[in-house]
Amino acid sequence: MTDTTMPSQFSTAAIQMNSQQDIDSNLANIKAALIDAKSQGAELVVVPENCCSMGQQFATAERFDALSATMAEYARTHNIYLLAGSLPCPYRPDGMVVPDGRLRQVSQLFAPDGTRVARYDKIHLFTATVADKQGSYNEAATFEPGTQTVVAPLESEGAVYQLGMMVCFDLRFPALAQRLRQAGADILSAPSAFTYLTGQAHWSLLLQARALDSQCMVIGAAQGGDHAYKDGNTRQTWGHTTITAFDGSVIASHDSSELNLSTTSDIDKGYAIVMASLDKQAQVQGRQKLPIFDCHRLA
Repeated sequence: MTDTTMPSQFSTAAIQMNSQQDIDSNLANIKAALIDAKSQGAELVVVPENCCSMGQQFATAERFDALSATMAEYARTHNIYLLAGSLPCPYRPDGMVVPDGRLRQVSQLFAPDGTRVARYDKIHLFTATVADKQGSYNEAATFEPGTQTVVAPLESEGAVYQLGMMVCFDLRFPALAQRLRQAGADILSAPSAFTYLTGQAHWSLLLQARALDSQCMVIGAAQGGDHAYKDGNTRQTWGHTTITAFDGSVIASHDSSELNLSTTSDIDKGYAIVMASLDKQAQVQGRQKLPIFDCHRLA
């Protein structure tokens, strides 16, 4: 039975970015987006995968501790939960250096007091052949996969909501979303940097499917637009930041990969905001009406 004495609404914001390789500029956009979202009532802000830099993973990893401290300070200064999409990290959660010259792709949740609530190391690494300028993607050449699922608490006015953490390619694996739900998740975070073509084909479908699989709200904060690399190459990401309800319905979405077409922001800001609230009472009732986890029979 739902405790009606507790608040059932929890306000979230997903940020769409067009991160380049100027880390300081990207940090300024993250800070501005967080302040903007906070002014609109957000209690949790989710920024995309590779939020501090697209590309130059090893150079960014050298600043992992300093960048994490900056994110923690943003959360503390503005008294808000911040899900720092992902940062490349040279060491595992136990402090051991990642072997073979690789890194971990790390998503972190910072609390309003600046403490790090959780670290999630991306489990599923993007491997695909795509008909774009890059052609072939093999994230495992740079990163070591994580091994642990993570669910972290979000506190608001005496209520506690549980956040299951994913990153980008994790969206293609329904078992992960289901395991997070079984561990108590109410919300799933999915900071991402989908390629334009794979995003166009699958992004919205995957967000809706994972919501249906888990009966959780899914927050898809995305990179969108063209990203210039120092070697002269470019990468194009799909954007279309979206928040999906437990029943697979889209609550709110940014309708483009381009920031300047947004109704809630513009390219001059360097970000776009998508806002939605978790209605915990409606979600609990929806799960009761369709108790798929009580009916599950396969191991």
